[in-house]
Amino acid sequence: MKEVQNFIGGRHVRGTSGRTFENRTPVDGSLISIVHEAGAADVDQAVAAARAALSGEWGRMDVPERAALLHRVADEINRRFDEFLEAEVADTGKPASLARHIDIPRGAANFKIFADMVKNVPTESFEMKAPDGSRVLNYSIRTPKGVIGVVCPWNLPLLLMTWKVGPALACGNTVVVKPSEETPTTAALLGEVMNAVGVPPGVYNVVQGFGPNSAGEFLTRHPGVDAITFTGETGTGTAIMKAAAEGVRPVSFELGGKNPAIVFADCDFDAAVEGTMRSAFANCGQVCLGTERVYVERPIFERFVAAMKQRAEGLKLGRPFDPETGMGPLISRGHQDKVLSYYRKAVQDGATVVTGGGIPAMAPELMDGAWVQPTIWTGLADDAACVREEIFGPCCHIRPFDSEDEVVRLANDTPYGLAAAVWTSNLSRAHRMGAALDVGICWINSWFLRDLRTPFGGAKQSGIGREGGVHSLEFYTELRNVCVKL
Repeated sequence: MKEVQNFIGGRHVRGTSGRTFENRTPVDGSLISIVHEAGAADVDQAVAAARAALSGEWGRMDVPERAALLHRVADEINRRFDEFLEAEVADTGKPASLARHIDIPRGAANFKIFADMVKNVPTESFEMKAPDGSRVLNYSIRTPKGVIGVVCPWNLPLLLMTWKVGPALACGNTVVVKPSEETPTTAALLGEVMNAVGVPPGVYNVVQGFGPNSAGEFLTRHPGVDAITFTGETGTGTAIMKAAAEGVRPVSFELGGKNPAIVFADCDFDAAVEGTMRSAFANCGQVCLGTERVYVERPIFERFVAAMKQRAEGLKLGRPFDPETGMGPLISRGHQDKVLSYYRKAVQDGATVVTGGGIPAMAPELMDGAWVQPTIWTGLADDAACVREEIFGPCCHIRPFDSEDEVVRLANDTPYGLAAAVWTSNLSRAHRMGAALDVGICWINSWFLRDLRTPFGGAKQSGIGREGGVHSLEFYTELRNVCVKL
């Protein structure tokens, strides 16, 4: 049986906890690997290795040399593309077509993008006159923040991990990564890549395990960690923020969302249906940017619901490497239980189940997988649990609206503020909606379209800070002013 170990100081190690846990694929419940859980002593060693690397060879590298090394990391991921693809698909169960076109290419590209950005990011300088009339030069320099704790989610494991590790390393930091216990494999595999291309030991470390009283808590409470970045649900972010308060350490959070899709009657109807299908059901709905709330202008409401029903019922659920598979399973049987509890709650609260609402009929060999049906509801009250709470499954509630003011009020009536998608052919309205919605990113006539130089993050309970472009560099560096009297 394959083992997944911790990666500390350039070596794969079983760790000191003496505990292991099973990693099972959500496709059919079969055992993929045995994972070695890190103990507190292992986290101590990982942080110490990361700290030592800061003052070693890594800390002495200049920016072009460091950037060239990160380019080699990306190239090695691409060279081992199929290996990363198989590992990511086994852990998540997602369609291979999705991981092949998004997860693995973006996971590799994040290293090149931020390596190139760091080489070209400017700083500022100012010249002034001192009281005695002499000239004074002020200039700023960027320095690494130090040891970064990186706590990763399970929905896009490699992509979202390197989205943090890439800029952290590009800026000269070192990292200790805690991947989700549901998806441990590609983080460990990346350690092999780091060694293969010559990244110094201790620059990249991985501790496997869970949250409370395990690797996650040990890492976020560790006094040797200088900053913490996390993507995941808001409750976990709250716990991490409390831990980070000891030592007043900075945090960067991308948290939960209950995102609206808003479809006006003047939209390109087919494009709006296609885009909303993706935003509701891509990755089995396990996307923080997904749209579980869909608002459709009344003149096209019935037609839109009918089109969504037809498309959802045409999604094929199946094995990841089947080219006809349109949707995979949820991440685990535990998450399946959570999503199904919301499916039942929707019915109890008076929803009309347009389609779905349960467990699909699967082939006998797949019955132990974490499968749920893509589900559409109408008829729920605005304060219903399935309208207010993040479900993180392949489902959406579709509600009619009558005016722009009404739909802005409905869309903003949430403690979250991560993303929104607006479908309209009216350019003036599009700009108004972009300004009126309380979100970190608003798509107009698209979804999941990103220029990686732009700021990404959430408002309200959907996060703190921004990632992407120079905005990532702001978190992973300290700006130091140098004042020279000439």
